[in-house]
Amino acid sequence: MLAVLLAAVAVGFGPVWGSAGFWLPAAGGAVLGLLVSWLAAARRWSVLTTAVAVVVAYLAVGGPLALPSTTRSGVVPTLGTVRGLALGAVHGWKEFVTTVPPLHSFPDLALVPFLVLYAVAVAAGTVAWRARLAAWALVPVGAGLVAVILLGTVDVARPVPQGLVVGVVGLLWGALRVVENRVGQHTVTTEASAAASRRLRWYRFRTGATILGLGAVAAAFAAPAVLPEQPRTVLREVVVPPLDVHDFVSPLTAFRRYANDDRETELLRIDGLPAGQRVRLATLDTYDGVVFDASSDQPGSGTYTRAGDEIATPDRSPSTPLDVQILGYSGPWVPAAGALTGITWTGARAGELLDGTYYDAVTRTALTTSGLREGDTYRLRAQLVPQPAEADLLAGRILTDTPEPPLDDQLVPASARSKAAQFMGEETDPVKRLFALRDGLVASGIYSSGLENQAPSRPGHSVERIDTLLEGDEMVGDDEQFAVALVLMAREAGIPARVTMGFYVDPEKDQRTDGEPWTVVGGDVHAWAEVPFEGYGWVPIDAVPDQDNKIKPEPKSEKVPKPPVLQDPQPPEEPADDVPGDVKDDDGQDQDAQGFDWRLAGLIAVSVGVPLVVVAAPVVAVLAYKSRRRTRRRTTGPYADRVSGGWREVVDRATDLGTAVPAGSTRRETAGTLVDALGDHGHVALAHRADATVFGGVDPTPEQVEAYWQDVDAVVGSMAGSVTRRARLRAALSLRSVRWGRALPALRLPQVTPWRRKSR
Repeated sequence: MLAVLLAAVAVGFGPVWGSAGFWLPAAGGAVLGLLVSWLAAARRWSVLTTAVAVVVAYLAVGGPLALPSTTRSGVVPTLGTVRGLALGAVHGWKEFVTTVPPLHSFPDLALVPFLVLYAVAVAAGTVAWRARLAAWALVPVGAGLVAVILLGTVDVARPVPQGLVVGVVGLLWGALRVVENRVGQHTVTTEASAAASRRLRWYRFRTGATILGLGAVAAAFAAPAVLPEQPRTVLREVVVPPLDVHDFVSPLTAFRRYANDDRETELLRIDGLPAGQRVRLATLDTYDGVVFDASSDQPGSGTYTRAGDEIATPDRSPSTPLDVQILGYSGPWVPAAGALTGITWTGARAGELLDGTYYDAVTRTALTTSGLREGDTYRLRAQLVPQPAEADLLAGRILTDTPEPPLDDQLVPASARSKAAQFMGEETDPVKRLFALRDGLVASGIYSSGLENQAPSRPGHSVERIDTLLEGDEMVGDDEQFAVALVLMAREAGIPARVTMGFYVDPEKDQRTDGEPWTVVGGDVHAWAEVPFEGYGWVPIDAVPDQDNKIKPEPKSEKVPKPPVLQDPQPPEEPADDVPGDVKDDDGQDQDAQGFDWRLAGLIAVSVGVPLVVVAAPVVAVLAYKSRRRTRRRTTGPYADRVSGGWREVVDRATDLGTAVPAGSTRRETAGTLVDALGDHGHVALAHRADATVFGGVDPTPEQVEAYWQDVDAVVGSMAGSVTRRARLRAALSLRSVRWGRALPALRLPQVTPWRRKSR
């Protein structure tokens, strides 16, 4: 009976595991637990002896059943097996509920079904064989059933068979054991009395089985009307995984590097992607005033959980296999497309990359903590849908009640509000307001990534940069700035929106056929906004101005000047007669002829220039020193020191602006001081990233250092923009941040021995 009850409990692991592979460890744990409990009851072991036997059996037999990959020849346990069993008993539960099902892609997680059935079998068997009231063995069985539900998914396994077995069979078995216990206490020695007792016992058993069977059938029919409609609560829906997505730099900070420096560099090759589909690098839904970043476990964002060969999804649409080969791309963000139903790593680093693979099904963003590099290969299974036509979207409806991560009003530039009001006019329909914002940016913007043949354009998307974009007479920028501007203005208008960075080819230039391999280059990089539409989900909205838009030159007069009229030359005048005794001064004639006194000009230049040089020399020296200090911090030393130097640059600029930073304070404490004094310009995020880099176990890459310094420049510019022009000039010439102990060589004075009177 216990074996039947334990089998009903184990059935619940089916949906979360996704295959029948969990049955071997689950059945092995149940059988092993029953054997240990039976042996302890037969030998009448004490509690301490039984506990030791449970641990020894777990370490000796658990490896071949739950962790065969760590054993020798799949049978003999090793030190790795013992270590895996010990650590798995503590950490396996967390990994089990923070991994995207189905879990059969992670064989080591089979330790959890083994442990659950082993513990339930030991407890139930011990009570059934040793307790006075054996029916109490149903309590561990019920606890095991609840544990399997909490460790599973919102999808039920076999609720009716589970309920019938655990409820009907369990209660009948418990009632039978109670009757046997009572009969044993009042034994009748006569043969007639024993026969009567047996008939009475079976009569009660048949009657109870009939009543419970009828109740079970009635419950099965009444359950749909009685039970609530919302899905059941499981741990994987409430437990926050240990991954902190903010440890990874937003890919949007490297947008200009792809668009300019790596414009012709081959980044990756993808095979099987239909024409017109986009490759997503990351979805970014959180803005801190400096950078748009990915979030986890926030309103409107999903949760990054471990993912493998299969990713469970309620959508039953067919999946398309996509083969990806990494060429010149590097970073933690995994290039993907559509909604993923599986990631299979096929390169030499497959195991390493699989262990650190996470996926957020809401934002459809995947990453690997090990980071991608040249030579890595993987296969995606993705559900791809064509992008709806603009006419369909105009006739559709935006899901304005979609939750999204909160955005501080102070992080929205005032120009975004005024420009949004100008573009939207009197429109009230959210769809028309969205496309009015898009059309206004496209019509008024000038596309430029700062290339030689384009207008000057600064990178970044901080509050100051977006404010400069929208306030200018000519809005100059590229996808990075216009996508962020559209999202900020849309959110200001009450429209949920987020930024996505990835790659695609202009449809007018895309000559590929469906499934033809596509080699992605840096020039294919784009950023776009996404807005949720009813029936379509999150739809990409591009706000990229036409690259033919140019800065309009100053208007010229259309009047054609008249040709000049040539006059006859005047005859030369006769020279005057020389006066007798008059001596001509040649030098004076030269001076009059040239019209300029060079000696007087030199005297004036010396008398005025020398004081100017004397006054300007300290100014030039201070500016040169600060420029050299900044260059050394950014380009010399280990990469971690360069990140630390970037944070020191922010602190020094704040010090020059008049903010007193307490000596000996940590970066985070300093960031709090700067926020209180100057306002939040992104100091806290920079401090956290500097701490994570300096104290992390992995040295940052040059790209991460460059991205950090770009954010440093944005924060410094934002701080400078928050004060008056006079304050900025005073800060540029301030010596508060100059550390003279480092700027000047130490002066070494000769040691002087003090004179002492000799003792007599």
